[in-house]
Amino acid sequence: MGFKISQKYIDADPRKLADWQIAEIAEENMPTVEEWQEKLGLKKDEVIPMGKLCKLDFMKIIDRLKDKPDGKYIEVTAITPTPLGEGKSTTSLGLIEGLGKRGKNVGAVLRQPSGGPTMNIKGTAAGGGKALLIPMTEFSLGCTGDINDIVNAHNLAMVALTSRMQHERNYDDAELAKRGLKRLDVDPTNVEMGWVMDFCAQSLRNIIIGLGGKMDGFLMQSKFAIAVSSELMAILSIVRDLKDLRERIGKITVAYDKKGNPITTSDLEVAGAMTAWMRNTINPTLMTSVEYQPILVHAGPFANIAVGQSSIIGDRIALKMFDYNVTESGFAADIGFEKFWNVKCRLSGLTPHVSVLVATVRALKMHGGGPTVVPGRPLPDEYTKENLALVEKGCANMVHLIGVIKKAGINPVVCVNAFHTDTKDEIAIVRKAAEQAGARVATSEHWLKGGEGALELADVVLEACNEKNNFKFLYPLETPLRQRVEIIAKEVYGADGVSWTPEAEAKAKRFEANPEMKDYMTMMVKTHLSLSHDPTKKGVPKGWVLPIRDILVFSGAKFLCPMAGTISLMPGTASDPAFRRVDVDVKTGKVIGLF
Repeated sequence: MGFKISQKYIDADPRKLADWQIAEIAEENMPTVEEWQEKLGLKKDEVIPMGKLCKLDFMKIIDRLKDKPDGKYIEVTAITPTPLGEGKSTTSLGLIEGLGKRGKNVGAVLRQPSGGPTMNIKGTAAGGGKALLIPMTEFSLGCTGDINDIVNAHNLAMVALTSRMQHERNYDDAELAKRGLKRLDVDPTNVEMGWVMDFCAQSLRNIIIGLGGKMDGFLMQSKFAIAVSSELMAILSIVRDLKDLRERIGKITVAYDKKGNPITTSDLEVAGAMTAWMRNTINPTLMTSVEYQPILVHAGPFANIAVGQSSIIGDRIALKMFDYNVTESGFAADIGFEKFWNVKCRLSGLTPHVSVLVATVRALKMHGGGPTVVPGRPLPDEYTKENLALVEKGCANMVHLIGVIKKAGINPVVCVNAFHTDTKDEIAIVRKAAEQAGARVATSEHWLKGGEGALELADVVLEACNEKNNFKFLYPLETPLRQRVEIIAKEVYGADGVSWTPEAEAKAKRFEANPEMKDYMTMMVKTHLSLSHDPTKKGVPKGWVLPIRDILVFSGAKFLCPMAGTISLMPGTASDPAFRRVDVDVKTGKVIGLF
Protein backbone atom coordinates (compact mmCIF):
# COMPACT_ATOMS: atom_id res chain seq x y z
CA MET A 1 0.00 0.00 0.00
CA GLY A 2 1.14 3.49 -0.81
CA PHE A 3 0.90 6.58 1.35
CA LYS A 4 -2.33 8.57 1.20
CA ILE A 5 -2.39 11.56 -1.16
CA SER A 6 -4.42 14.56 -0.02
CA GLN A 7 -7.39 15.93 -1.91
CA LYS A 8 -5.65 19.30 -1.85
CA TYR A 9 -2.85 17.84 -3.96
CA ILE A 10 -5.30 16.07 -6.28
CA ASP A 11 -7.05 19.39 -6.92
CA ALA A 12 -3.80 21.33 -7.50
CA ASP A 13 -3.44 22.64 -11.07
CA PRO A 14 0.15 23.10 -12.37
CA ARG A 15 -1.17 25.62 -14.90
CA LYS A 16 -2.12 27.91 -12.01
CA LEU A 17 0.48 27.05 -9.37
CA ALA A 18 4.28 27.30 -9.40
CA ASP A 19 6.37 24.21 -8.74
CA TRP A 20 7.30 25.35 -5.24
CA GLN A 21 3.60 25.79 -4.41
CA ILE A 22 2.75 22.26 -5.54
CA ALA A 23 5.72 20.99 -3.56
CA GLU A 24 4.49 22.83 -0.49
CA ILE A 25 1.07 21.17 -0.76
CA ALA A 26 2.58 17.70 -1.18
CA GLU A 27 5.00 18.23 1.70
CA GLU A 28 2.11 18.79 4.14
CA ASN A 29 1.51 15.00 4.21
CA MET A 30 5.02 13.87 3.30
CA PRO A 31 5.91 10.56 5.00
CA THR A 32 8.24 10.77 7.97
CA VAL A 33 11.61 9.07 8.17
CA GLU A 34 10.06 6.46 10.49
CA GLU A 35 7.23 5.76 8.04
CA TRP A 36 9.71 5.30 5.20
CA GLN A 37 11.76 2.95 7.34
CA GLU A 38 8.71 0.77 7.96
CA LYS A 39 7.47 0.87 4.37
CA LEU A 40 10.85 0.01 2.86
CA GLY A 41 11.68 -2.64 5.44
CA LEU A 42 14.85 -0.90 6.56
CA LYS A 43 16.62 -1.73 9.81
CA LYS A 44 16.96 1.06 12.35
CA ASP A 45 20.74 1.23 11.99
CA GLU A 46 20.43 1.43 8.18
CA VAL A 47 18.79 4.85 8.38
CA ILE A 48 20.73 8.01 9.25
CA PRO A 49 18.18 10.76 10.12
CA MET A 50 19.06 14.31 9.00
CA GLY A 51 16.15 16.64 9.77
CA LYS A 52 13.32 16.11 7.26
CA LEU A 53 15.62 13.81 5.33
CA CYS A 54 17.72 10.77 5.97
CA LYS A 55 20.67 9.03 4.40
CA LEU A 56 20.72 5.27 3.86
CA ASP A 57 23.72 3.32 5.10
CA PHE A 58 24.84 1.80 1.82
CA MET A 59 27.30 -0.74 3.21
CA LYS A 60 24.80 -2.22 5.68
CA ILE A 61 21.91 -2.39 3.18
CA ILE A 62 23.91 -3.92 0.34
CA ASP A 63 25.36 -6.51 2.71
CA ARG A 64 21.92 -7.52 4.06
CA LEU A 65 20.34 -7.70 0.59
CA LYS A 66 23.31 -9.09 -1.33
CA ASP A 67 21.56 -12.37 -2.16
CA LYS A 68 18.26 -10.78 -3.22
CA PRO A 69 17.65 -10.75 -7.02
CA ASP A 70 17.86 -7.35 -8.72
CA GLY A 71 14.72 -5.62 -9.92
CA LYS A 72 14.11 -4.24 -13.40
CA TYR A 73 16.50 -1.48 -14.46
CA ILE A 74 15.02 1.44 -16.45
CA GLU A 75 17.14 4.23 -17.96
CA VAL A 76 15.76 7.60 -19.12
CA THR A 77 17.46 9.66 -21.84
CA ALA A 78 16.32 12.13 -24.52
CA ILE A 79 16.57 13.34 -28.07
CA THR A 80 18.93 16.26 -28.77
CA PRO A 81 17.29 19.05 -26.75
CA THR A 82 16.53 22.70 -27.21
CA PRO A 83 18.43 24.93 -24.75
CA LEU A 84 15.31 24.69 -22.55
CA GLY A 85 15.64 20.94 -21.98
CA GLU A 86 12.95 18.43 -22.87
CA GLY A 87 11.99 17.08 -19.45
CA LYS A 88 14.10 14.01 -18.61
CA SER A 89 13.83 14.59 -14.87
CA THR A 90 10.13 15.41 -15.13
CA THR A 91 9.58 12.26 -17.20
CA SER A 92 11.60 10.12 -14.79
CA LEU A 93 9.41 11.33 -11.92
CA GLY A 94 6.23 10.95 -13.96
CA LEU A 95 7.20 7.40 -14.87
CA ILE A 96 7.74 6.29 -11.28
CA GLU A 97 4.45 7.96 -10.32
CA GLY A 98 2.72 6.07 -13.13
CA LEU A 99 4.30 2.79 -12.07
CA GLY A 100 3.22 3.58 -8.52
CA LYS A 101 -0.36 4.05 -9.73
CA ARG A 102 -0.10 0.56 -11.24
CA GLY A 103 0.76 -0.79 -7.79
CA LYS A 104 4.41 -1.52 -8.52
CA ASN A 105 7.21 -1.44 -5.98
CA VAL A 106 9.12 1.31 -7.77
CA GLY A 107 11.89 3.72 -6.85
CA ALA A 108 14.47 5.85 -8.58
CA VAL A 109 18.03 7.10 -8.31
CA LEU A 110 18.47 10.68 -9.49
CA ARG A 111 21.33 13.19 -9.44
CA GLN A 112 21.73 15.93 -6.88
CA PRO A 113 21.37 19.40 -8.44
CA SER A 114 24.14 21.96 -8.37
CA GLY A 115 23.56 25.36 -6.79
CA GLY A 116 24.87 26.97 -9.96
CA PRO A 117 21.98 25.99 -12.28
CA THR A 118 19.49 26.23 -9.39
CA MET A 119 20.28 29.91 -8.93
CA ASN A 120 20.72 30.56 -12.64
CA ILE A 121 18.57 29.72 -15.68
CA LYS A 122 17.98 25.97 -15.54
CA GLY A 123 16.38 25.65 -12.11
CA THR A 124 16.58 22.80 -9.65
CA ALA A 125 16.21 19.65 -11.82
CA ALA A 126 13.45 18.61 -9.39
CA GLY A 127 11.06 17.95 -12.27
CA GLY A 128 7.98 20.09 -12.62
CA GLY A 129 4.24 20.32 -12.25
CA LYS A 130 2.88 17.11 -10.71
CA ALA A 131 6.03 15.17 -11.62
CA LEU A 132 8.13 16.70 -8.90
CA LEU A 133 10.66 15.70 -6.25
CA ILE A 134 10.27 16.82 -2.63
CA PRO A 135 11.14 18.24 -0.18
CA MET A 136 11.98 20.73 -2.89
CA THR A 137 13.80 23.29 -0.76
CA GLU A 138 16.15 20.75 0.77
CA PHE A 139 16.74 19.09 -2.61
CA SER A 140 17.54 22.43 -4.23
CA LEU A 141 19.62 24.01 -1.48
CA GLY A 142 22.37 21.58 -0.55
CA CYS A 143 20.43 18.42 0.30
CA THR A 144 22.39 16.53 3.00
CA GLY A 145 25.70 18.20 2.28
CA ASP A 146 27.42 15.96 -0.26
CA ILE A 147 28.39 18.82 -2.57
CA ASN A 148 29.64 20.85 0.38
CA ASP A 149 31.82 17.91 1.44
CA ILE A 150 33.18 17.65 -2.11
CA VAL A 151 33.96 21.38 -2.15
CA ASN A 152 35.90 21.07 1.11
CA ALA A 153 37.79 17.96 0.06
CA HIS A 154 38.67 19.41 -3.35
CA ASN A 155 39.82 22.76 -1.97
CA LEU A 156 41.84 21.00 0.71
CA ALA A 157 43.93 19.47 -2.10
CA MET A 158 44.60 22.98 -3.40
CA VAL A 159 45.47 24.17 0.12
CA ALA A 160 47.97 21.30 0.34
CA LEU A 161 49.48 22.17 -3.03
CA THR A 162 49.76 25.94 -2.64
CA SER A 163 51.10 25.80 0.92
CA ARG A 164 53.67 23.22 -0.20
CA MET A 165 54.75 25.49 -3.06
CA GLN A 166 55.19 28.38 -0.62
CA HIS A 167 57.27 26.30 1.81
CA GLU A 168 59.45 24.90 -0.98
CA ARG A 169 60.14 28.45 -2.12
CA ASN A 170 60.95 29.65 1.39
CA TYR A 171 63.10 26.72 2.64
CA ASP A 172 66.08 24.78 1.31
CA ASP A 173 66.11 20.97 1.14
CA ALA A 174 67.69 20.59 4.57
CA GLU A 175 65.06 22.74 6.22
CA LEU A 176 62.29 20.89 4.37
CA ALA A 177 63.72 17.59 5.61
CA LYS A 178 63.57 18.85 9.19
CA ARG A 179 59.86 19.40 8.64
CA GLY A 180 59.43 15.91 7.22
CA LEU A 181 59.01 17.14 3.64
CA LYS A 182 60.63 16.15 0.37
CA ARG A 183 60.86 18.73 -2.42
CA LEU A 184 58.20 18.09 -5.05
CA ASP A 185 59.42 20.88 -7.35
CA VAL A 186 55.94 21.83 -8.59
CA ASP A 187 55.75 23.58 -11.95
CA PRO A 188 53.52 26.63 -11.26
CA THR A 189 52.65 26.85 -14.96
CA ASN A 190 51.36 23.26 -15.03
CA VAL A 191 48.84 22.97 -12.21
CA GLU A 192 45.98 20.65 -13.18
CA MET A 193 43.49 21.48 -10.44
CA GLY A 194 41.94 24.78 -9.41
CA TRP A 195 39.46 25.74 -6.75
CA VAL A 196 35.71 24.97 -6.79
CA MET A 197 32.50 26.57 -5.58
CA ASP A 198 28.90 25.60 -6.28
CA PHE A 199 27.77 28.69 -8.20
CA CYS A 200 28.14 29.99 -11.73
CA ALA A 201 30.81 32.69 -11.33
CA GLN A 202 32.45 33.62 -14.61
CA SER A 203 34.64 36.25 -12.92
CA LEU A 204 36.53 33.45 -11.15
CA ARG A 205 37.40 31.42 -14.24
CA ASN A 206 40.89 32.93 -14.34
CA ILE A 207 42.44 34.45 -11.23
CA ILE A 208 45.78 35.39 -9.66
CA ILE A 209 46.49 34.06 -6.15
CA GLY A 210 49.27 34.74 -3.66
CA LEU A 211 49.24 38.54 -3.92
CA GLY A 212 50.95 40.24 -1.02
CA GLY A 213 54.18 39.36 0.76
CA LYS A 214 56.31 36.26 1.23
CA MET A 215 53.95 34.84 3.84
CA ASP A 216 50.82 35.32 1.71
CA GLY A 217 51.24 32.30 -0.51
CA PHE A 218 52.76 31.51 -3.89
CA LEU A 219 52.03 34.08 -6.58
CA MET A 220 50.62 32.34 -9.64
CA GLN A 221 47.71 32.10 -12.02
CA SER A 222 44.84 29.87 -10.87
CA LYS A 223 41.17 29.20 -11.59
CA PHE A 224 37.79 28.26 -10.19
CA ALA A 225 35.38 25.64 -11.55
CA ILE A 226 31.86 24.74 -10.49
CA ALA A 227 31.78 22.10 -7.75
CA VAL A 228 30.02 19.39 -9.74
CA SER A 229 32.82 19.45 -12.33
CA SER A 230 35.30 18.33 -9.66
CA GLU A 231 36.95 14.98 -10.26
CA LEU A 232 35.78 14.07 -6.76
CA MET A 233 32.16 14.22 -7.95
CA ALA A 234 33.05 12.05 -10.94
CA ILE A 235 34.68 9.56 -8.58
CA LEU A 236 31.69 9.51 -6.21
CA SER A 237 29.40 8.57 -9.08
CA ILE A 238 31.39 5.46 -10.04
CA VAL A 239 32.84 4.02 -6.83
CA ARG A 240 31.57 0.75 -5.40
CA ASP A 241 32.42 1.36 -1.72
CA LEU A 242 34.50 3.43 0.71
CA LYS A 243 37.69 1.47 -0.05
CA ASP A 244 37.30 2.23 -3.76
CA LEU A 245 36.70 5.92 -2.93
CA ARG A 246 39.89 6.13 -0.83
CA GLU A 247 42.03 4.45 -3.49
CA ARG A 248 40.77 6.68 -6.30
CA ILE A 249 41.15 9.90 -4.29
CA GLY A 250 44.80 9.00 -3.68
CA LYS A 251 45.48 8.83 -7.43
CA ILE A 252 44.13 12.28 -8.38
CA THR A 253 46.68 14.39 -10.25
CA VAL A 254 46.84 17.88 -8.72
CA ALA A 255 49.82 19.28 -10.68
CA TYR A 256 53.03 18.32 -12.47
CA ASP A 257 56.65 18.80 -11.48
CA LYS A 258 59.17 20.61 -13.68
CA LYS A 259 60.07 17.37 -15.41
CA GLY A 260 56.43 16.72 -16.33
CA ASN A 261 55.78 13.99 -13.76
CA PRO A 262 52.36 13.97 -12.07
CA ILE A 263 52.03 15.10 -8.46
CA THR A 264 49.11 13.36 -6.80
CA THR A 265 47.10 13.87 -3.65
CA SER A 266 49.08 10.98 -2.17
CA ASP A 267 52.33 12.83 -2.89
CA LEU A 268 50.87 15.81 -1.01
CA GLU A 269 49.77 13.49 1.84
CA VAL A 270 46.25 14.91 1.71
CA ALA A 271 44.27 11.99 0.25
CA GLY A 272 43.33 10.57 3.64
CA ALA A 273 42.01 13.89 4.92
CA MET A 274 40.05 14.39 1.68
CA THR A 275 38.43 10.99 2.17
CA ALA A 276 37.60 11.94 5.74
CA TRP A 277 35.66 14.95 4.43
CA MET A 278 33.84 12.68 1.97
CA ARG A 279 33.23 9.65 4.20
CA ASN A 280 29.47 10.31 4.45
CA THR A 281 28.99 11.06 0.76
CA ILE A 282 28.85 7.37 -0.16
CA ASN A 283 25.41 7.11 1.49
CA PRO A 284 22.47 8.15 -0.76
CA THR A 285 19.80 10.55 0.49
CA LEU A 286 16.21 9.27 0.61
CA MET A 287 13.64 11.65 -0.84
CA THR A 288 10.23 11.26 -2.48
CA SER A 289 8.03 12.22 -5.39
CA VAL A 290 4.96 14.38 -4.76
CA GLU A 291 2.96 11.14 -4.96
CA TYR A 292 5.21 9.47 -2.37
CA GLN A 293 7.35 7.02 -4.29
CA PRO A 294 10.89 6.69 -2.85
CA ILE A 295 13.78 8.36 -4.65
CA LEU A 296 17.46 8.02 -3.81
CA VAL A 297 19.44 11.16 -4.60
CA HIS A 298 23.14 10.53 -5.06
CA ALA A 299 25.96 12.24 -6.96
CA GLY A 300 25.66 14.91 -9.64
CA PRO A 301 28.63 14.78 -12.04
CA PHE A 302 28.93 16.89 -15.19
CA ALA A 303 27.58 15.12 -18.26
CA ASN A 304 30.24 16.44 -20.64
CA ILE A 305 33.61 15.88 -18.91
CA ALA A 306 32.25 13.17 -16.60
CA VAL A 307 29.71 10.36 -16.72
CA GLY A 308 26.58 12.48 -16.14
CA GLN A 309 24.74 9.82 -14.15
CA SER A 310 23.54 9.24 -10.62
CA SER A 311 25.73 6.85 -8.69
CA ILE A 312 26.51 3.19 -9.14
CA ILE A 313 26.09 2.85 -5.37
CA GLY A 314 22.54 4.22 -5.62
CA ASP A 315 21.57 1.85 -8.42
CA ARG A 316 23.08 -1.15 -6.61
CA ILE A 317 20.92 -0.76 -3.52
CA ALA A 318 17.85 0.51 -5.41
CA LEU A 319 17.81 -2.63 -7.56
CA LYS A 320 17.76 -4.67 -4.33
CA MET A 321 15.13 -2.50 -2.60
CA PHE A 322 12.71 -2.00 -5.53
CA ASP A 323 11.18 -4.23 -8.19
CA TYR A 324 11.62 -1.35 -10.68
CA ASN A 325 14.44 1.19 -10.50
CA VAL A 326 14.42 4.29 -12.72
CA THR A 327 17.65 6.18 -13.40
CA GLU A 328 18.38 9.16 -15.64
CA SER A 329 21.31 10.02 -17.91
CA GLY A 330 22.42 13.63 -18.34
CA PHE A 331 22.10 15.37 -21.72
CA ALA A 332 20.81 13.58 -24.83
CA ALA A 333 21.29 9.96 -25.87
CA ASP A 334 24.43 10.68 -27.91
CA ILE A 335 26.21 11.78 -24.72
CA GLY A 336 24.33 10.64 -21.60
CA PHE A 337 23.09 7.30 -22.89
CA GLU A 338 26.41 6.53 -24.60
CA LYS A 339 28.23 7.01 -21.28
CA PHE A 340 25.59 5.06 -19.38
CA TRP A 341 25.96 2.25 -21.91
CA ASN A 342 29.73 2.05 -22.32
CA VAL A 343 31.00 3.45 -19.00
CA LYS A 344 28.48 3.16 -16.15
CA CYS A 345 27.21 -0.28 -17.13
CA ARG A 346 30.76 -1.51 -17.70
CA LEU A 347 31.89 -0.31 -14.26
CA SER A 348 28.77 -1.42 -12.39
CA GLY A 349 28.16 -4.75 -14.10
CA LEU A 350 24.46 -3.79 -14.28
CA THR A 351 22.49 -3.92 -17.51
CA PRO A 352 19.19 -2.14 -18.22
CA HIS A 353 15.98 -3.72 -19.40
CA VAL A 354 14.66 -0.65 -21.21
CA SER A 355 15.70 2.86 -22.20
CA VAL A 356 13.10 5.63 -22.36
CA LEU A 357 13.86 8.27 -25.00
CA VAL A 358 12.10 11.53 -24.11
CA ALA A 359 10.94 13.55 -27.10
CA THR A 360 8.98 16.77 -27.38
CA VAL A 361 7.19 18.22 -30.36
CA ARG A 362 8.99 21.47 -29.56
CA ALA A 363 12.46 19.95 -29.98
CA LEU A 364 11.48 18.02 -33.08
CA LYS A 365 10.28 21.26 -34.68
CA MET A 366 13.66 22.82 -33.92
CA HIS A 367 15.41 19.87 -35.60
CA GLY A 368 13.06 20.25 -38.54
CA GLY A 369 14.32 23.77 -39.20
CA GLY A 370 12.39 25.85 -36.68
CA PRO A 371 13.69 29.20 -35.42
CA THR A 372 16.38 29.47 -32.75
CA VAL A 373 15.14 28.82 -29.21
CA VAL A 374 16.60 31.23 -26.65
CA PRO A 375 16.17 30.74 -22.87
CA GLY A 376 14.30 33.59 -21.24
CA ARG A 377 12.63 34.73 -24.46
CA PRO A 378 9.13 33.85 -25.72
CA LEU A 379 8.96 30.88 -28.07
CA PRO A 380 8.38 31.78 -31.74
CA ASP A 381 4.91 30.95 -33.10
CA GLU A 382 6.24 27.88 -34.92
CA TYR A 383 6.56 26.14 -31.55
CA THR A 384 3.12 26.98 -30.19
CA LYS A 385 1.05 26.51 -33.36
CA GLU A 386 0.59 23.38 -35.46
CA ASN A 387 3.34 22.83 -38.02
CA LEU A 388 3.32 19.27 -39.32
CA ALA A 389 6.14 19.78 -41.82
CA LEU A 390 8.64 20.84 -39.14
CA VAL A 391 7.69 17.90 -36.91
CA GLU A 392 7.99 15.36 -39.70
CA LYS A 393 11.40 16.62 -40.82
CA GLY A 394 12.67 16.83 -37.23
CA CYS A 395 11.81 13.20 -36.46
CA ALA A 396 15.09 12.21 -38.11
CA ASN A 397 16.92 13.14 -34.90
CA MET A 398 14.66 10.90 -32.83
CA VAL A 399 14.96 8.02 -35.28
CA HIS A 400 18.75 8.30 -35.24
CA LEU A 401 18.85 8.07 -31.44
CA ILE A 402 16.39 5.16 -31.37
CA GLY A 403 18.96 3.43 -33.57
CA VAL A 404 21.72 4.20 -31.06
CA ILE A 405 19.73 2.59 -28.24
CA LYS A 406 19.04 -0.46 -30.38
CA LYS A 407 22.78 -0.83 -31.08
CA ALA A 408 23.18 -1.44 -27.35
CA GLY A 409 20.63 -4.27 -27.58
CA ILE A 410 18.27 -2.41 -25.22
CA ASN A 411 14.52 -2.13 -25.74
CA PRO A 412 13.68 1.51 -26.65
CA VAL A 413 10.52 3.30 -25.54
CA VAL A 414 9.79 6.78 -26.88
CA CYS A 415 7.95 9.02 -24.44
CA VAL A 416 6.26 11.97 -26.09
CA ASN A 417 6.42 14.49 -23.25
CA ALA A 418 3.22 16.31 -24.17
CA PHE A 419 2.75 20.08 -23.92
CA HIS A 420 -0.68 21.70 -24.06
CA THR A 421 0.25 23.33 -27.40
CA ASP A 422 0.87 19.96 -29.11
CA THR A 423 -1.84 18.86 -31.53
CA LYS A 424 -3.11 15.33 -32.15
CA ASP A 425 -1.78 15.34 -35.70
CA GLU A 426 1.70 16.43 -34.56
CA ILE A 427 1.82 13.67 -31.95
CA ALA A 428 0.56 11.16 -34.51
CA ILE A 429 3.54 11.97 -36.75
CA VAL A 430 5.94 11.34 -33.88
CA ARG A 431 4.29 8.05 -32.94
CA LYS A 432 4.36 6.77 -36.52
CA ALA A 433 8.05 7.65 -37.00
CA ALA A 434 9.05 6.05 -33.69
CA GLU A 435 7.10 2.85 -34.33
CA GLN A 436 8.54 2.54 -37.84
CA ALA A 437 12.01 2.85 -36.30
CA GLY A 438 11.28 -0.12 -34.01
CA ALA A 439 10.41 1.60 -30.75
CA ARG A 440 7.40 1.37 -28.50
CA VAL A 441 5.69 4.74 -27.99
CA ALA A 442 3.65 6.41 -25.27
CA THR A 443 2.26 9.91 -24.91
CA SER A 444 2.49 11.19 -21.35
CA GLU A 445 0.90 14.12 -19.50
CA HIS A 446 2.72 13.65 -16.22
CA TRP A 447 3.51 17.37 -15.80
CA LEU A 448 -0.21 18.18 -15.76
CA LYS A 449 -1.67 15.03 -14.20
CA GLY A 450 1.13 13.26 -12.32
CA GLY A 451 0.89 9.47 -12.22
CA GLU A 452 -2.58 9.48 -13.79
CA GLY A 453 -1.11 11.20 -16.84
CA ALA A 454 1.72 8.66 -17.10
CA LEU A 455 -0.28 5.42 -17.10
CA GLU A 456 0.22 4.75 -20.80
CA LEU A 457 3.97 5.33 -20.36
CA ALA A 458 4.05 3.02 -17.35
CA ASP A 459 2.21 0.27 -19.21
CA VAL A 460 4.48 0.47 -22.25
CA VAL A 461 7.61 0.42 -20.06
CA LEU A 462 6.30 -2.61 -18.14
CA GLU A 463 5.70 -4.40 -21.42
CA ALA A 464 9.22 -3.56 -22.64
CA CYS A 465 10.75 -4.71 -19.34
CA ASN A 466 9.29 -8.15 -19.87
CA GLU A 467 10.80 -8.51 -23.31
CA LYS A 468 14.24 -10.10 -23.58
CA ASN A 469 17.05 -7.83 -24.72
CA ASN A 470 20.56 -8.49 -25.99
CA PHE A 471 22.79 -5.95 -24.25
CA LYS A 472 26.26 -5.45 -25.72
CA PHE A 473 28.94 -2.75 -25.47
CA LEU A 474 29.87 -0.61 -28.45
CA TYR A 475 33.52 -1.66 -28.21
CA PRO A 476 35.63 -4.00 -26.03
CA LEU A 477 37.69 -2.41 -23.25
CA GLU A 478 40.97 -3.35 -24.95
CA THR A 479 40.11 -1.12 -27.95
CA PRO A 480 42.77 1.65 -28.28
CA LEU A 481 41.67 5.20 -27.46
CA ARG A 482 41.73 6.62 -30.98
CA GLN A 483 39.78 3.66 -32.31
CA ARG A 484 37.18 4.07 -29.54
CA VAL A 485 36.71 7.72 -30.47
CA GLU A 486 36.34 6.79 -34.15
CA ILE A 487 33.69 4.18 -33.32
CA ILE A 488 31.71 6.57 -31.10
CA ALA A 489 31.92 9.37 -33.66
CA LYS A 490 30.67 7.22 -36.51
CA GLU A 491 28.23 4.87 -34.77
CA VAL A 492 26.68 7.30 -32.25
CA TYR A 493 27.13 10.81 -33.65
CA GLY A 494 26.93 9.95 -37.36
CA ALA A 495 30.27 11.55 -38.27
CA ASP A 496 32.30 10.53 -41.30
CA GLY A 497 35.44 10.30 -39.20
CA VAL A 498 37.69 12.04 -36.66
CA SER A 499 40.47 14.60 -37.00
CA TRP A 500 43.11 15.20 -34.33
CA THR A 501 45.28 18.21 -33.63
CA PRO A 502 48.96 17.22 -33.46
CA GLU A 503 48.95 17.86 -29.69
CA ALA A 504 45.86 15.71 -29.11
CA GLU A 505 47.16 12.88 -31.28
CA ALA A 506 50.52 12.91 -29.49
CA LYS A 507 48.72 12.62 -26.16
CA ALA A 508 46.52 9.81 -27.49
CA LYS A 509 49.56 7.83 -28.65
CA ARG A 510 51.24 8.33 -25.28
CA PHE A 511 48.14 7.19 -23.40
CA GLU A 512 47.69 4.16 -25.66
CA ALA A 513 51.28 3.10 -24.94
CA ASN A 514 50.83 3.39 -21.17
CA PRO A 515 49.81 -0.01 -19.74
CA GLU A 516 48.42 1.66 -16.61
CA MET A 517 45.81 3.43 -18.76
CA LYS A 518 44.43 0.38 -20.55
CA ASP A 519 41.35 0.32 -18.31
CA TYR A 520 40.67 4.07 -18.40
CA MET A 521 37.15 4.91 -19.55
CA THR A 522 36.59 7.09 -22.63
CA MET A 523 34.55 10.15 -21.65
CA MET A 524 33.70 12.20 -24.74
CA VAL A 525 33.41 15.99 -24.44
CA LYS A 526 31.19 17.84 -26.90
CA THR A 527 28.11 20.03 -27.10
CA HIS A 528 24.78 18.54 -26.04
CA LEU A 529 22.85 20.76 -28.47
CA SER A 530 23.77 18.81 -31.61
CA LEU A 531 24.76 15.31 -32.63
CA SER A 532 27.88 17.00 -33.99
CA HIS A 533 30.45 19.21 -32.26
CA ASP A 534 28.72 22.33 -33.63
CA PRO A 535 25.67 23.39 -31.56
CA THR A 536 24.14 25.18 -34.56
CA LYS A 537 23.83 21.97 -36.60
CA LYS A 538 20.44 20.43 -35.83
CA GLY A 539 18.63 17.28 -36.93
CA VAL A 540 21.09 14.65 -38.17
CA PRO A 541 24.09 16.48 -39.68
CA LYS A 542 25.75 14.85 -42.69
CA GLY A 543 29.21 15.10 -44.21
CA TRP A 544 31.21 16.21 -41.19
CA VAL A 545 34.28 15.17 -39.22
CA LEU A 546 34.63 15.27 -35.42
CA PRO A 547 37.64 17.44 -34.44
CA ILE A 548 39.52 16.43 -31.27
CA ARG A 549 41.68 19.30 -30.00
CA ASP A 550 42.84 17.96 -26.61
CA ILE A 551 42.44 15.15 -24.06
CA LEU A 552 41.77 15.78 -20.38
CA VAL A 553 42.98 13.22 -17.84
CA PHE A 554 41.18 12.31 -14.60
CA SER A 555 43.68 9.92 -13.05
CA GLY A 556 41.62 9.13 -9.94
CA ALA A 557 38.38 8.50 -11.81
CA LYS A 558 40.41 6.82 -14.58
CA PHE A 559 38.81 8.90 -17.32
CA LEU A 560 40.34 10.03 -20.60
CA CYS A 561 38.24 12.88 -21.99
CA PRO A 562 38.74 13.64 -25.71
CA MET A 563 37.56 17.21 -26.30
CA ALA A 564 35.62 18.13 -29.44
CA GLY A 565 35.46 21.91 -29.11
CA THR A 566 35.93 24.17 -26.13
CA ILE A 567 34.38 23.72 -22.72
CA SER A 568 34.20 25.88 -19.62
CA LEU A 569 34.16 24.16 -16.22
CA MET A 570 32.76 27.35 -14.69
CA PRO A 571 29.44 28.40 -16.26
CA GLY A 572 28.39 32.03 -16.20
CA THR A 573 25.38 33.55 -14.48
CA ALA A 574 22.86 35.02 -16.93
CA SER A 575 21.28 38.49 -16.81
CA ASP A 576 17.95 37.17 -15.47
CA PRO A 577 18.94 34.40 -13.03
CA ALA A 578 16.53 32.43 -10.89
CA PHE A 579 17.90 33.85 -7.64
CA ARG A 580 16.06 37.11 -8.40
CA ARG A 581 12.80 35.32 -7.61
CA VAL A 582 13.89 33.20 -4.63
CA ASP A 583 13.05 34.48 -1.15
CA VAL A 584 11.95 33.41 2.32
CA ASP A 585 8.51 33.95 3.86
CA VAL A 586 9.60 35.62 7.10
CA LYS A 587 6.40 34.54 8.89
CA THR A 588 6.76 30.82 8.14
CA GLY A 589 10.43 30.49 7.28
CA LYS A 590 9.54 28.68 4.04
CA VAL A 591 11.52 29.24 0.85
CA ILE A 592 9.47 30.54 -2.07
CA GLY A 593 10.20 31.04 -5.75
CA LEU A 594 12.17 27.87 -6.54
CA PHE A 595 11.43 26.13 -9.84
